[in-house]
Amino acid sequence: MTRMVGARTLKGWLSDGAEIALLDVREHGQFGEGHPFFAVPLPYSRLEPGLAGLVPNPRVRLVLCDGGDGVAERAAARAKAMGYGNVHVLEGGVPAWSQAGFTLYAGVNVPSKTFGELVEHERGTPRVTAQELEAMRRAGDKLVIVDGRPFAEYRRMSIPGGICCPNGELALRIGDIAPDPATKIVVNCAGRTRSIIGAQTLIDLGLPNPVYALENGTQGWFLAGLELEHGADRRYRDHVRPADLERRVARARELARSRGVAFVAAETAHAWLADPGRTTYLLDVRTAEEAAARPVPGFVHALGGQLIQATDQWVGVRGARLVLLDAEGARAPVVAAWLLQLGHDACVLEGGIEAAARLDWGRPTARPALPSLPAIAPRALADALAARRAQALDLRPSMAYRKSHASQARWSIRPRIAAAAAGAAGTVALIADEAEPARLAALDLAEAGFSDVRLLEGGHEAWCAAGLPVAATPGVPADADCIDFLFFTAARHDGDAAAARAYLAWEMGLVGQLDAQERAAFRIAGR
Repeated sequence: MTRMVGARTLKGWLSDGAEIALLDVREHGQFGEGHPFFAVPLPYSRLEPGLAGLVPNPRVRLVLCDGGDGVAERAAARAKAMGYGNVHVLEGGVPAWSQAGFTLYAGVNVPSKTFGELVEHERGTPRVTAQELEAMRRAGDKLVIVDGRPFAEYRRMSIPGGICCPNGELALRIGDIAPDPATKIVVNCAGRTRSIIGAQTLIDLGLPNPVYALENGTQGWFLAGLELEHGADRRYRDHVRPADLERRVARARELARSRGVAFVAAETAHAWLADPGRTTYLLDVRTAEEAAARPVPGFVHALGGQLIQATDQWVGVRGARLVLLDAEGARAPVVAAWLLQLGHDACVLEGGIEAAARLDWGRPTARPALPSLPAIAPRALADALAARRAQALDLRPSMAYRKSHASQARWSIRPRIAAAAAGAAGTVALIADEAEPARLAALDLAEAGFSDVRLLEGGHEAWCAAGLPVAATPGVPADADCIDFLFFTAARHDGDAAAARAYLAWEMGLVGQLDAQERAAFRIAGR
């Protein structure tokens, strides 16, 4: 029997001081249209593989919510089968939350985005408009533009002349990018949050340079009628001289200690893993290249700036411990200082990767048993479809389906897969970019009584390579059925000025939606 919890009870649980994970199991588009402030997205279509990472302690109080359509109850059964013993479902789902008078927030990464707006408001982070920055450039001011996003985002579009240095790297790299204290530094991102956090990071570190956030980032630049650069490859220098490194580490530690960050011994953090009453996350904030070259087993890679920007991609439990690791001791302290202000119990592993290497950080994780799906070759499927001995369900993203799909395939997604296959006899062939989503959907199909479920060998690419018929359906599935896709953020980087303005207005409006409980989650430091 699934334990149900009412909206008002859940609202109280979210601030009672005990650990809690509130997971929204609706699909990406549904979640982005409106969800409780502290809800963490984990779509049912990818539930089991993502659950252990977001909620590593199976004893934690876990609440699942949906659209009031029963998907959360299915998800609860999956979680229990994986060993989660304290599982609840929000009675009536997200609609009941709204009916109880509680706000539903549109968008994604809402706590982190709201935090950025609060930081700008309470810290008075200096900013410049796109027009003001362009005037500086034209006047030949001594200036560097620092792009606080990961390299792939930066390459897609950037401010002309900007240098990629993700926010988590700033404490370590900014001295090489702007060695002259007279140089103006302007930090940008695609919108607002990382511009604000990056600029305030440099100010908090005590840089003597004039530092500014670029108001509204690349979207503001575009809206000002200015040209963006595409495919840029400028980035920070990898090597830091030992003398410079020592100073930068000392500066970062001083900032972290002023914010209340604890530096814990590896043995202490290791012992925390055995505590059944607390959840501990082990997070490696180095670059992806560093983490790949010298991984620390048991630690999950989370690029430092992105961990601040999108904390809910890694951390599903409110009240958990976060143990941060780097190589040199400059990056993890600054990231931890921000996470503390975001309301998380974050600390730094003293000694970094060298200290971590002395211990075994492995711990058992819940792993679902997924069915192995027999393959069906493209031509064999085409023959079975022609003979009406099979049906094909395409599980790829809805936007990919619209562009091209096997002409007889219908689009579906795990929460709706059994209904999509209902009434059909014979083989159910699944088309997917990767096997795992198909194997997860096959669990639901098996429970619905379908015994012959197969996976198209080679996926859609193999179907096309075989010369079999494809179709493009720009309006199918209908927008309302594309529950995996969030429309209101989609076009903001594609030349759609209205979409960009709407997105920026959404960001700036987040603070005004907060209630007292939600605002109290943040602990923004004074000037």
